[in-house]
Amino acid sequence: MWCVVMFDLPVETKPERRAAVRFRNLLLDMGYSMVQYSVYARYTPTQAGNRTTVKAIQKNLPPRGEIRILHITDHQWSTALRYRNLEEETEAETPEGLTVF
Repeated sequence: MWCVVMFDLPVETKPERRAAVRFRNLLLDMGYSMVQYSVYARYTPTQAGNRTTVKAIQKNLPPRGEIRILHITDHQWSTALRYRNLEEETEAETPEGLTVF
Protein backbone atom coordinates (compact mmCIF):
# COMPACT_ATOMS: atom_id res chain seq x y z
CA MET A 1 0.00 0.00 0.00
CA TRP A 2 1.27 3.47 -0.86
CA CYS A 3 0.21 6.61 0.96
CA VAL A 4 0.37 9.63 -1.33
CA VAL A 5 0.10 13.16 0.09
CA MET A 6 -0.65 15.92 -2.41
CA PHE A 7 -0.85 19.54 -1.36
CA ASP A 8 -1.03 23.18 -2.36
CA LEU A 9 0.15 25.50 0.37
CA PRO A 10 0.08 29.30 0.37
CA VAL A 11 3.56 30.86 0.18
CA GLU A 12 2.78 34.55 -0.28
CA THR A 13 4.09 35.71 3.10
CA LYS A 14 7.16 34.77 5.09
CA PRO A 15 5.11 32.96 7.80
CA GLU A 16 3.29 30.97 5.09
CA ARG A 17 6.60 29.98 3.49
CA ARG A 18 7.94 28.86 6.88
CA ALA A 19 4.79 26.81 7.50
CA ALA A 20 5.13 25.18 4.06
CA VAL A 21 8.77 24.27 4.72
CA ARG A 22 7.86 22.86 8.15
CA PHE A 23 5.12 20.75 6.57
CA ARG A 24 7.47 19.37 3.88
CA ASN A 25 10.10 18.60 6.50
CA LEU A 26 7.48 16.83 8.62
CA LEU A 27 6.66 14.56 5.69
CA LEU A 28 10.36 13.82 5.10
CA ASP A 29 10.86 13.09 8.82
CA MET A 30 7.92 10.65 8.67
CA GLY A 31 9.61 8.69 5.87
CA TYR A 32 7.90 10.19 2.83
CA SER A 33 9.84 10.79 -0.38
CA MET A 34 9.23 13.66 -2.75
CA VAL A 35 7.72 12.33 -5.98
CA GLN A 36 7.04 15.80 -7.38
CA TYR A 37 7.34 19.20 -5.72
CA SER A 38 4.04 18.98 -3.84
CA VAL A 39 3.50 15.22 -4.02
CA TYR A 40 5.06 12.94 -1.45
CA ALA A 41 4.72 9.14 -1.13
CA ARG A 42 5.55 6.47 1.41
CA TYR A 43 5.20 2.71 1.37
CA THR A 44 3.18 1.23 4.22
CA PRO A 45 2.30 -2.45 4.63
CA THR A 46 -1.40 -1.70 5.22
CA GLN A 47 -3.69 1.31 5.14
CA ALA A 48 -4.68 0.63 8.75
CA GLY A 49 -1.04 0.83 9.81
CA ASN A 50 -0.85 4.37 8.47
CA ARG A 51 -3.54 5.88 10.73
CA THR A 52 -1.12 7.54 13.15
CA THR A 53 0.77 9.10 10.25
CA VAL A 54 -2.44 10.52 8.79
CA LYS A 55 -3.40 11.91 12.21
CA ALA A 56 0.02 13.59 12.51
CA ILE A 57 -0.43 15.16 9.07
CA GLN A 58 -3.92 16.40 10.01
CA LYS A 59 -2.57 17.88 13.25
CA ASN A 60 0.13 19.82 11.36
CA LEU A 61 -1.89 21.17 8.42
CA PRO A 62 -0.82 24.73 7.57
CA PRO A 63 -3.62 27.33 7.53
CA ARG A 64 -5.28 27.85 4.12
CA GLY A 65 -3.51 24.78 2.72
CA GLU A 66 -5.21 22.20 0.52
CA ILE A 67 -4.13 18.63 1.14
CA ARG A 68 -5.26 15.25 -0.19
CA ILE A 69 -4.18 11.91 1.20
CA LEU A 70 -4.61 8.93 -1.09
CA HIS A 71 -3.91 5.24 -0.52
CA ILE A 72 -3.13 3.08 -3.54
CA THR A 73 -1.97 -0.49 -3.99
CA ASP A 74 1.48 -1.58 -5.17
CA HIS A 75 -0.08 -2.65 -8.46
CA GLN A 76 -1.72 0.75 -9.03
CA TRP A 77 1.57 2.50 -8.20
CA SER A 78 3.54 0.31 -10.60
CA THR A 79 1.11 0.80 -13.51
CA ALA A 80 1.12 4.60 -13.33
CA LEU A 81 2.25 6.26 -16.56
CA ARG A 82 5.23 8.58 -16.17
CA TYR A 83 6.69 11.03 -18.67
CA ARG A 84 9.80 13.18 -18.54
CA ASN A 85 10.92 15.54 -21.31
CA LEU A 86 8.14 14.28 -23.61
CA GLU A 87 9.39 10.70 -23.27
CA GLU A 88 7.62 7.91 -21.41
CA GLU A 89 9.68 6.45 -18.59
CA THR A 90 9.51 2.67 -18.51
CA GLU A 91 12.04 2.05 -15.76
CA ALA A 92 10.46 0.94 -12.49
CA GLU A 93 10.27 3.76 -9.96
CA THR A 94 10.72 3.32 -6.23
CA PRO A 95 10.86 6.40 -4.01
CA GLU A 96 14.01 6.72 -1.94
CA GLY A 97 12.19 6.19 1.34
CA LEU A 98 11.20 2.58 0.65
CA THR A 99 11.30 0.45 3.77
CA VAL A 100 11.96 -3.24 3.32
CA PHE A 101 10.33 -5.61 5.80
